[in-house]
Amino acid sequence: MIVRVLHDNQYRLESKYLDELNDLDNRMVAVVNTGDEQGFHRLLDEMIGLVKGKGEELSQYEIATSDVILPSQDLTIQEAQKLFVGQGVVPG
Repeated sequence: MIVRVLHDNQYRLESKYLDELNDLDNRMVAVVNTGDEQGFHRLLDEMIGLVKGKGEELSQYEIATSDVILPSQDLTIQEAQKLFVGQGVVPG
């Protein structure tokens, strides 16, 4: 699957990491709903760290449709409250 991190790049992430990413996404929805800013930043760092650490960065010349789009690390909790709702940003 292709994951885009806004203001960064796209990464090819093996599907075996989808459950882990989805779990972080679900936890993010819960944390954002409670207004836990510290927990929000920790989980956002974990989500982006998973993608960058386990994924393969695509060349800037490779064009691919993103399956998942993650926000950039400078996202505020107020912005996250509009983004991480329902099932979050990871399908499934």
